[in-house]
Amino acid sequence: MVNRLTDARDSPVSPPGFAPGGVMAARVAAHDWGATPLGPIEGWPPALRITANLVLASHFPSCLVWGEHKVMIYNDAFCPILGRKPDALGRSFQQVWEEVWDSLDPIWALTRQGRSTFIEDYPLVVNRSGASEQAYFTFCYSPVFDEHGHIVGMLDTVIETTEKVQAMREAARFSVALEDELNALTQDRDRIWQLSSDLMLLLDADDAVAAINPAFTRTLGWKEGELSGRPFITLVHPAERDQVAARVALIRAAAASSRLEIQLRHKDGHFVYIVWTSALNGNYLLGIGRDSTAERAAAAVLKRTEAALQHAQKMEAIGKLTGGVAHDFNNLLQIISGNLQLLSAVLGAGHGALRYVERALAGVTRGAKLASYLLAFSRRQALEPEVARIDGLLAGMDDMLRRTLDGQVDIETRIGDGLWHTFVDTAQLENAVLNLCINARDAMDGSGKLTIVIDNAVLDDDYARAHVEVAAGEYVMIAVGDTGSGMPPEVLQRAFDPFFSTKAEGKGTGLGLSMVFGFVKQSGGHVSIASEVGAGTTVRLYLPRCPEAAAEAAPAAGEGEGEPALAGGGETVLVVEDNDAVRDIAVEMLGELGYTVLEAPDAVGAMEIVDSGVPIDLLFTDVIMPGPLRSPELARRARSKLPGLAVLFTSGYAENAIVHDGRLDPGLELLGKPYTRQALARKIRLVLERARA
Repeated sequence: MVNRLTDARDSPVSPPGFAPGGVMAARVAAHDWGATPLGPIEGWPPALRITANLVLASHFPSCLVWGEHKVMIYNDAFCPILGRKPDALGRSFQQVWEEVWDSLDPIWALTRQGRSTFIEDYPLVVNRSGASEQAYFTFCYSPVFDEHGHIVGMLDTVIETTEKVQAMREAARFSVALEDELNALTQDRDRIWQLSSDLMLLLDADDAVAAINPAFTRTLGWKEGELSGRPFITLVHPAERDQVAARVALIRAAAASSRLEIQLRHKDGHFVYIVWTSALNGNYLLGIGRDSTAERAAAAVLKRTEAALQHAQKMEAIGKLTGGVAHDFNNLLQIISGNLQLLSAVLGAGHGALRYVERALAGVTRGAKLASYLLAFSRRQALEPEVARIDGLLAGMDDMLRRTLDGQVDIETRIGDGLWHTFVDTAQLENAVLNLCINARDAMDGSGKLTIVIDNAVLDDDYARAHVEVAAGEYVMIAVGDTGSGMPPEVLQRAFDPFFSTKAEGKGTGLGLSMVFGFVKQSGGHVSIASEVGAGTTVRLYLPRCPEAAAEAAPAAGEGEGEPALAGGGETVLVVEDNDAVRDIAVEMLGELGYTVLEAPDAVGAMEIVDSGVPIDLLFTDVIMPGPLRSPELARRARSKLPGLAVLFTSGYAENAIVHDGRLDPGLELLGKPYTRQALARKIRLVLERARA
């Protein structure tokens, strides 16, 4: 190799093109180079053209110093390094930096000998703002060779590290350890261009790989020796090769956009999305790229998040509609149910017309169940959660399941060891599991194997990223699987939609799975479903782990002794209900039970009775009341007047008055509509006894 600087005008060539878009690229193209030692652009040698284009295309601060006269060509990113110095393009590097040339000259001399120099945080007192200032730079001076191996110039890649040095010195006052860590980090960098995250690729005239930078290696695993001379198209995903080959041809013909996103093969075989910006460099094609895999993943997460938001907004709208319908519907059911129960008492046992009453009451029960499903789906039912271990709860369902599913279904239950506690409404959980088992039986046409698995489960961050509605954490998992017909993808996608059913007309409401979904979501959990045609379906419920231990359950009154008899008393009950028919039924039922009953159509009227001083033992009030005074405020005022007053709320839909986040406010009692005479009697006695206790 000859260690000498050659003259830039030795090899006349055709005019070069420059990387588009940069301010300095335009300035270089328009500069009067004939007035400089380099001479007109048309006479520049290939090495000068290629190196200048590399500098102008880079986003890293770079300056090319060419020939014995040290003529400067630099890119946009280098301009802030110069500050307010006089225009340096085409001028001597030595003249531009004359105030620090004594420090730079020895390094320039090493470059002339063919040696690269890398210096970190080099202190220089520069004049670029009208006054001297202390600055620090990390730079690499590298010799530039022409095609004959002659040293023709120097490439200066540099970043200013003044702020970093100052920050490190400030941090050193507080942490010597931090300084050591930063020094160790910076000392590991043997060349400045390794700091760049941009991939750089140079293709020859045959579109074979001529050179790659270390960022390319870091991102895709290939070393330069492994790719040198290899056709670039072999790295492209097979599905994109025709498109990429056509685009490269158009770029070479200057007839297409230079921006292109493609998949390149990693050395280990997988593909990585890279966004490339390309520019012609004579017969060479320069590409600068960045890994866009993370951006694509973020876009996918955003899309899923937007879909989840749209679903949540739809659920909110359905919930509001459902709540209003449920309130009025349950009031109507209460009127029908109450009158039927009163009629049943009038007819007496053995009356022939009782069978008609019983059929009508069965219809009321089905209507109430439908309303409860609607509220469960829209996540507006009033839950009464408790800390529980659900293994015993579900094991206790075994006999009921076997009776319900008939003898042709083989039931297997597997329960993991050390099951965690969860905070859940156990009655609603039983109902949800029963619904899943009935669905499984129907999918198997009444014959097959049903598997129930209960175990601890951890949903990690990766799972949560893929399911934006899920929080990573610890859960108790209940899986119900069948060996039935399974569902095709288009049916599986709609499985949780309300009123969607694959069953024949009249064989189902399409609310069973919707109810399960709404209940689990309202309980803070997650539902997943997997199905394959001919291989069955598995639904998994994930309920959040609760660190508390379950309290010992106290036996209910009459438990183990059959259905308790109707109970009444001589206490005074104030009934507050704006629906006249519903109020009349409640008053009559309570009167038959032996209570003294007072009544009011609204909260204001109820307070007038309370203020009158008449003794009252229990306030029985609807949650949703007309007028300025709401039921919770009525209860508070009444209790302030009558300490020890028992309060029982009733509603077909409690909204947010006494139910928040799907849970009844602590210390409150609620009797949902429609209620039976038996349920009313039991609840009144329970609330009165608790008030006395």
